[in-house]
Amino acid sequence: MLRVLITVVLALGSLASSEQAKVKPAASRNSDRAIASDYQPSLNYDPQAEQRLLDLANHARARVGAPPLQFDESVLSAARAHAAEMAEQQQLSHQFTGERSLPRRLAATSALHLDRAGENVALDSSADLAHQHLMLSPPHRENLLDPRYNVAGFAVIRSGEQLYVVEDFGHSVAALSTEQADDAVIGAVNQARQAAHLPIFTRQSDAAVRAAVCSMAEEDRLTTRSMRALSQRYSVLSYTNMHPEVLPASANHLIGDHNLTNVAVGACFARTGTYPGGVYWVGLVFY
Repeated sequence: MLRVLITVVLALGSLASSEQAKVKPAASRNSDRAIASDYQPSLNYDPQAEQRLLDLANHARARVGAPPLQFDESVLSAARAHAAEMAEQQQLSHQFTGERSLPRRLAATSALHLDRAGENVALDSSADLAHQHLMLSPPHRENLLDPRYNVAGFAVIRSGEQLYVVEDFGHSVAALSTEQADDAVIGAVNQARQAAHLPIFTRQSDAAVRAAVCSMAEEDRLTTRSMRALSQRYSVLSYTNMHPEVLPASANHLIGDHNLTNVAVGACFARTGTYPGGVYWVGLVFY
């Protein structure tokens, strides 16, 4: 018989743009020491408890000056799918064997551009007690109060007298058009150029650069044949970032080269195996 304390919580925080996540498991026990039974759960979602948990979280955030979490249906879908898996397995986990990771679960249900994600899971007897016990555990409290999160979906499945709880958090950033992403990159490049007391670059349009950048996304790697071909003729910089205007440190030596006066840019947002939630693939060609 599976035996697990009713008040058990796990927390996970990660950068949603990649598969690398830091897992922070923890446990919290109440004095009742209620034990899970062999009851076979059905998918009995509890929207009232879900809303209660979100309200409690936002009240707690308001007390510390953190902005409120905005409910998102697509994040809720990811949380509910995982809650269903926990109820079926009758145990807590952030990822069961054969199940997708948190970034992939969110990517499967949401079109949001998330650059950060986190998750709390719990087994408790009520929404209020679940929130109370989560707030008493530092890693879970950190997720609940993290001011960087702005969207959330909290799922609750009622299984007999037990509640399986999944709280999914994310930081949603603005989705840029191709033109907006290109402009953001060029703006950052020329701002850095001016900071180096050099004249700004002349911006050039080049379909070959655009095609080469998209080839990186298609192949899910920065070193593609098209990019290597460009590097034979020009000074080339390529990188990935959810914020395309954030330049890598390696850009400094090219931006500071007074012999380079022209630049062409390509930015392509794409979801790949490495970046299931999506990322901007960026290429810069200087000459």
